[in-house]
Amino acid sequence: MVERMLSVGIDIGTSTTQIVFSRIIIENLASDFSVPRIEIIDKEVIYKSGIYFTPLSSPREINMTAVMDIIIDEYAKAGVKKEDIKTGAVIITGETARKANAVSVVQALSGFAGDFVVATAGPDLESVIAAKGAGIDVYSKKYGVKAANLDIGGGTSNFAAFNRGVLETTGCLDIGGRLIRVDKAVGRVTYIAPKIKRLLEFNRVALKEGCRADLSLLSQAARLMCEILEMAAGLRPQNECYPVLSTLEGREIKLPEPVKYLSLSGGVADYFYRNKDETDVFKYEDIGILLGRAILESVPFKSVTFVEPAETIRATVVGAGSHTMDISGSTIHYSQNLLPLKNVPVLKLNPDEEATEGAIYEAIKRKLEWFSYEGEIQAPAIAFAGSKGLSFSQIEELASGVIDGARSILEHNLPLILVIETDLAKVMGQTIRAKLGRASPIICIDSIRAGNGDFIDIGRPVANGRVVPVVIKTLLFA
Repeated sequence: MVERMLSVGIDIGTSTTQIVFSRIIIENLASDFSVPRIEIIDKEVIYKSGIYFTPLSSPREINMTAVMDIIIDEYAKAGVKKEDIKTGAVIITGETARKANAVSVVQALSGFAGDFVVATAGPDLESVIAAKGAGIDVYSKKYGVKAANLDIGGGTSNFAAFNRGVLETTGCLDIGGRLIRVDKAVGRVTYIAPKIKRLLEFNRVALKEGCRADLSLLSQAARLMCEILEMAAGLRPQNECYPVLSTLEGREIKLPEPVKYLSLSGGVADYFYRNKDETDVFKYEDIGILLGRAILESVPFKSVTFVEPAETIRATVVGAGSHTMDISGSTIHYSQNLLPLKNVPVLKLNPDEEATEGAIYEAIKRKLEWFSYEGEIQAPAIAFAGSKGLSFSQIEELASGVIDGARSILEHNLPLILVIETDLAKVMGQTIRAKLGRASPIICIDSIRAGNGDFIDIGRPVANGRVVPVVIKTLLFA
């Protein structure tokens, strides 16, 4: 059994807006007499849009109408209807994620682009999908090495490191090509981002908004930004400015050892790999080209083996269209007509909390208070590992603990959503169903790992209802 799914990736970044359409192929790899084992076997980008400057209606707001016009036009050019889309992602990134109407734009685009399109703008997810779009995860796995990707855009630089193909760390820095802007016509600096102002002040660089666009001062600013990237890669000791430039306070990138293999993606990467001889350094009225040159000339970066990425400026949008989705296990249980679900918060139990019926009851009851406000409760996805080799009586005890702990959800006739790492979902779902009766809405999926602070999207069943597409993400507008 082979099934083809059409996926969309929409990236609305600080500098550019792009769309890609990808074809994802899933297949049952098990034999006829085995439990189905359905996996993603191939991903192919079938259409890439043009690259548009992200339209803004003011310095604080995205021009939603203009963005929508771009998307409608590109759907028409690709010959794709929104009802054809099965999965994908809308990603608002960098400084654009901080615009006043970012959330409403994401919601509007999510509804436009199909039944199951993830709406998110989290730096962690962005770092991962850019790295996967660049292909550094595949390189790390193929050669059995630690390797990282640095996606340098207009407003932020996203970092993701892999060890033998397994994600080790992510991070995001407020370093990007459009954080200093220049008006070529009058030769003046028109904008410096607040954090970059602090970086310049700390280093006593006399560059201010309204001053002359002095090439030496702007090059010096680019070198200072490059030094922060060197720190992120473990190539230079961190200084006082480093935590200030971290997008998420207290979440600086910390590596046990310097990066040895590195790919660069994002718009700035084009001026590292390909357009090294560009003479018009203010071509885009920012310092993106100067930042690319600073990396190219950096002595610490010369110690790194640079890997040619599969994508540079399109890495994030390709990753969004092809690498956001996972597939649940095939032993799942769900009530009809509940799916798709979007943006469900995760309540994660630790191993001690799922050890006994009483422990799981107490933990769920207590943690559900996190999702209650003024008498209203939001139904989270209750996630836990699930022990292997449980007896039927142990499964019954576990089911009873879940039911009793989640009584407030059930009393409001909200869906009971369980996300289990081990292969327990079908028997757990059937056991809970037997205890509750057929009227209670239940979704129980397995082979998925999620944690507190995550959100989960669960799509419509595919492969004749045997599996569901799933995305784990962090909805965070920094």
